[in-house]
Amino acid sequence: MIENSPEFYKYVSLVVLTVQNATVGLSMRYARIRPGEMFLSSTAVVMSELVKLFTCLLIVFKEEDSSLGKVKIAIHEQIIRQPMDTLKVCIPSLIYVVQNNLLYLAASNLDAATYQVTYQLKILTAALFTVTILRRKLISTQWLSLVVLVTGVALVQLADQPTKPGEANANQSKVIGFSAAIAACFLSGFAGIYFEKILKGSNVSVWMRNIQLSFLSLPFGLVTCVINDYTQLKEKGFFYGYDGFVWYLVVLQATGGLIVAAVVKYADNILKGFATSLAIILSCIASVYIFDFHLTLQFAFGTSLVIGSVFLYGYVPRTHNRVKVIV
Repeated sequence: MIENSPEFYKYVSLVVLTVQNATVGLSMRYARIRPGEMFLSSTAVVMSELVKLFTCLLIVFKEEDSSLGKVKIAIHEQIIRQPMDTLKVCIPSLIYVVQNNLLYLAASNLDAATYQVTYQLKILTAALFTVTILRRKLISTQWLSLVVLVTGVALVQLADQPTKPGEANANQSKVIGFSAAIAACFLSGFAGIYFEKILKGSNVSVWMRNIQLSFLSLPFGLVTCVINDYTQLKEKGFFYGYDGFVWYLVVLQATGGLIVAAVVKYADNILKGFATSLAIILSCIASVYIFDFHLTLQFAFGTSLVIGSVFLYGYVPRTHNRVKVIV
């Protein structure tokens, strides 16, 4: 049957990766500029981690033959009886909380298309950490792709976007948005490489690792809420501004990465490149119609360079070993 063929799953993976990459940026941007009561992004980060925790617990429950007893044993054996191993996850847990808060800040100050293109710099940071931490080597075409990537993002950031008086983005700072996106890229690169290292250094399953991550992220997220939004939390409450769309965004943020993890085994570098490129193109097109985004020639050229760099980085001649980078 077609549904059971590798080609079927490959194309399903392409669709899933493309939709997930495109909808996150568009949804975050819309959530931050739409009219009405504005929710606190720090609380959304906490709720996403809580949803992710319950989702992973449900997956482990299914893997353990729907037995609560087996789930308790698995958690006890892989988490509680390995306290030092669990503590290693504290670093990426804290990083991911900070990173997700920075992404909301970036989405609040950058249009969806610019946000989508700029965040591809995570390829650069992941590559740099791969070289410095994992001591892997990049081939010449990969170094070239990183130069092309930086050039493309620079052109996108320097592209003039005309702003009409009274527009939603009139009081937003491109500098703050870009700085937040860059910081998030560096945190994403480091956390991804660190997470890869601890995954390979133990026999704990990926889903158990995600349970550890989410469980340890919750206290960090709550502390971030208090530090950033204590006054508003006290006056308006934790769920101020929440509606159906915010809950959709929370679930999207929580499950998006897990969905990608489930299908990524069917996706090679070329397919990932297509998914990233299609997501950027879809974000640009959607931004024109949804956010009245003005597409300039410079922006289009910079975006083309970024898309080209994604393909160039993923292309490795047969004479070379592939350099795997978690981004």
